[in-house]
Amino acid sequence: MTAKGDMVYAWTTSCDIHGECGGAVTALLQHALASGMVDAVLAVCRGADLYDAKLTLITDPAQMPKAAGSLHCGTLLSAKMVKKYLGGARDMKIAVPVKGCDAMAFYELAKRQQINLDNVILIGLNCGGTVSPMVARDMIADKYEVNPDAVLKEEIDKGQFIIEYTDENGAHQHKGISIEKLEEEPEGYGRRQNCQRCKCKVPRQADLACGNWGVIGEKAGKATFVEVCSEKGAALLDAAVSAGAVATCAPEPKGLEIRGKVENAMLKLGDKNRARQFAELGSGRERLEKIMKLSSRCIACRACIENCPICYCVECSTAKPHLVRPGQIPPDFMFHLIRFAHIADSCINCGQCQELCPMDIPNALFMHAQQVELEKMFGHKPGYDMTMPVLSYAEEAEERARLNATGSDMIFENVFKE
Repeated sequence: MTAKGDMVYAWTTSCDIHGECGGAVTALLQHALASGMVDAVLAVCRGADLYDAKLTLITDPAQMPKAAGSLHCGTLLSAKMVKKYLGGARDMKIAVPVKGCDAMAFYELAKRQQINLDNVILIGLNCGGTVSPMVARDMIADKYEVNPDAVLKEEIDKGQFIIEYTDENGAHQHKGISIEKLEEEPEGYGRRQNCQRCKCKVPRQADLACGNWGVIGEKAGKATFVEVCSEKGAALLDAAVSAGAVATCAPEPKGLEIRGKVENAMLKLGDKNRARQFAELGSGRERLEKIMKLSSRCIACRACIENCPICYCVECSTAKPHLVRPGQIPPDFMFHLIRFAHIADSCINCGQCQELCPMDIPNALFMHAQQVELEKMFGHKPGYDMTMPVLSYAEEAEERARLNATGSDMIFENVFKE
């Protein structure tokens, strides 16, 4: 029997699953579905090509193998999809493989009662970062001098972005370039900016945290390193082992040490990138002026609002004509100030507001820089537990009704009245 805090090497026993690092994650998800622990798995599958990731709801265990394999050029965020299209998992049980930012989004939505986390099994995936699809294509053509359509597989390992591709003679080749070197290029290659700043590399908020870091010896490339992070995760792993779906063994002691070193190196790189990117943004009035200048490209398409996991209001204040004049392009700066006030203390640095902005406004940088400062001031660290930020205690529907009925924005009784 396993317990929270245990660590094992794990691999699938099925010859039908051809996943990364032994296929343990796919096998665990398949067992959760086949055993009835969950009603569905929300998986990331390959779409038209390697650069097209799509969320797929799988209810047939036999379909799980198609979700095997990593897609570092997939920049989706699963939590908002569960809230918008799957009823917040209130009436169904779902298993979801999650990156660090996905896991953080699940917690932020759960603490706001937008997702029922009791009905969700989170399988965390160690994440060194993701690459925007078009950037990946340009980078592979330019820096690797390889046709992007000839790439069979990509991975981030040992500090490199590595591709496996078919050359002009039909032979399989490998090529890797240092992530740091790619990200130093003026073309903006490498991982997304928010991924460069990320410090949630091993998502221990999930029920299980899985990856290849720390798998050495004869199991290297053939097994997944699994850290048990909750009783729910322990139950799934034990059940999969008992059913013969997954096999495990103790990790190599040296592997534990290597895993820790890899994670620490990634965290230090995150600190370095935060310092650099925040410094480029400036501080004080300089930062404000830069944000105002860059956000003046805004066309009010609202993609940042629609895709932010923290934005879930029934009635968005940016649509209030007395706050933001309708029809103005670019919108009044109040449009952005409202978003900052609403989200900044809980920003999880998922990057969706920047990734999906048609005007290439670095929205995630603005928001994350403010979140880091607010965390220093108030101590709230979003996305790691069910602790609420101060401004989240008011229920939106109740406050809207009270405001409309009284015309007052005073939440608390006026203790100074005579």
